[in-house]
Amino acid sequence: MKVSIEHLSRLARLALSDEEKTRLGAHLDSILSYVDKLNELDTSGVEPTSHVVSLATVVREDVPRDSLPREEALLNAPDRTDKFYRVPKIIE
Repeated sequence: MKVSIEHLSRLARLALSDEEKTRLGAHLDSILSYVDKLNELDTSGVEPTSHVVSLATVVREDVPRDSLPREEALLNAPDRTDKFYRVPKIIE
């Protein structure tokens, strides 16, 4: 399969120099050659998959606990007043 770098760059709206077209063309040819090689494999006995690994929820169980103390939460605040974060005013 031959793909034109000029066509692809036009579709992607990329302005490529001649040197970039040459370099990317070589990379693309290499990738497409590898895909052609993979297409030669007999995969008739392989079941289709949507994920390589099985999906599992990796979120921990939601357990109520005490909040972070206010003073500890404000320790690294770049600007603060008594017990609040101070942020720049953005609304007039």
